[in-house]
Amino acid sequence: MNKKFVFVVGGVMSSVGKGIAAASTAALLQARGFKVTNIKCDMYVNIDAGTIRPTEHGEVFVGVDGVEADQDLGNYERFTGQSMTAINYVTTGQVYQEVIRRERNLEYGGEDVEVVPDIPNEIIRRIYLAQEKAAADVTVIEFGGTVGEYQVLLFLEAARMMKLQHPDDVAFIMVSYLPYPKYLGEMKTKPTQFAVRTLNSAGIQADFIIARGEKELDEKRKKNLAYMCNLKEDHVISAPDLPSIYEVPLAFHVQNFDTKLLKTLGLTSQVSNFSAWEKLVHTIKHAQETVKIGILGKYFKTGDFTLADSYISVLEAVKHACWAHDCAVAFAWIDPEEFEENDKNLEELKKYDGVICPGGFGSRGVEGILKALKYIREKKIPFFGLCHGMQLACIEFARNVLGINKATSAEIDAESADQIIHINPHQLKNVQNKKYGGTMRLGSYDVALKKGSIVQQAYGTEKASERHRHRYEFNNVYRESMEAAGLKVVGLNKENDLVEIVELANHPFYVGTQFHPEFESTPFKPQPLFKEFINASSMNNKR
Repeated sequence: MNKKFVFVVGGVMSSVGKGIAAASTAALLQARGFKVTNIKCDMYVNIDAGTIRPTEHGEVFVGVDGVEADQDLGNYERFTGQSMTAINYVTTGQVYQEVIRRERNLEYGGEDVEVVPDIPNEIIRRIYLAQEKAAADVTVIEFGGTVGEYQVLLFLEAARMMKLQHPDDVAFIMVSYLPYPKYLGEMKTKPTQFAVRTLNSAGIQADFIIARGEKELDEKRKKNLAYMCNLKEDHVISAPDLPSIYEVPLAFHVQNFDTKLLKTLGLTSQVSNFSAWEKLVHTIKHAQETVKIGILGKYFKTGDFTLADSYISVLEAVKHACWAHDCAVAFAWIDPEEFEENDKNLEELKKYDGVICPGGFGSRGVEGILKALKYIREKKIPFFGLCHGMQLACIEFARNVLGINKATSAEIDAESADQIIHINPHQLKNVQNKKYGGTMRLGSYDVALKKGSIVQQAYGTEKASERHRHRYEFNNVYRESMEAAGLKVVGLNKENDLVEIVELANHPFYVGTQFHPEFESTPFKPQPLFKEFINASSMNNKR
């Protein structure tokens, strides 16, 4: 069998679910018995996503190998259950960097190096490399942005070249938004028609249009899109807003999208196993209770709007854990700066069944978070601190229990004598030499779990492997006094004697992790610590 490639491109506007469409396409193909891998191609010149603000481009997803990537790699993992690595992530910066490296090393044999075809050829090389490593039958490649953006042209050229070389092995899906102006009372297809013609101008004809919109696409607009965009009518797939992203694969399957795609690629399959997805969707739709979870973070405000994508893996991990307990979740965004302005606002924390403090950097909002953590600890509200959240939990404990009034982090005050959180010498050199990109402690490391602890019981084992992304870490000088006062070290990386997990004694659930457990969670395999946190939150809800 020839290897197959499916390109997913955007039309009209971004952020309407292209990553979910690519992940769902892969999930459909898996359910039909094929081995699949995903690739995300981002147009920016950054080498990776690690230096981009979360409010600028959403969460930075970390792979098991330490790649700092676009959040869509998280979608791919959650939908397919497969680990994504650096080979599944391509940026313009990576491509140009490699072409220039090869040119400097005379690997082009003295030929002049040009943008076309050498940049598209490097993109193609990377696509084939990812397919070969995964031994995939079908590789689903998502291009970031939309077809109308100048910077996507070289990626489209690579796709065109692959289609020309292997016409029967390449298919194109456009995910396009159909606006529904309320004053008009109908969906408009013209923007999508224009996007398809823009794609045509790059030498590419879409095989499918996934029509995103508020409502189901009606037959009239399906016919119009098919006729104007040179498609079969049944190759226009309706993709209305749904309560859960995990309903998307089944919504596509109902329209026989998987069968039509296989036919387009020249593939046949007798396998059709969607039982796991059907069971998941049934669970989502029939939750018996709702827990209220507050997210105590600082990367969700962008002007007058809230950007949930800054913590997308955290939110999804909470949902996965909730479904494992047959409940739903209601999220609330907690702005820590409100606590800095007025202590009375802390009373608002009582209305949450549990609170999560996710990862972050810098000093903004820290004093507000510390006030909130003191309240949460004393009022015995279930709490889960992730990376920065764990570090701040240690600082709060040092200040208010150990009496170290000026306890802080080296990240906040590099001159302080009371650095509960400090920076190791290797990372200090990186900071001093301004080596920031790709230099943090990244990827999966083993964590030894203390027998009998809440977290060890949650895992059901004495060792775990979890993904990291940090420069600063717990200062072991304070470990003995912390443990004596009740904040126990229950997870340790033995290779570096690094504190990985702290757990507060005599509390329903007060746990902090130096790692990011959210990156290991999928709807079919919820992360153990999130499950235990939701269990505690659910019990708090019933009190």
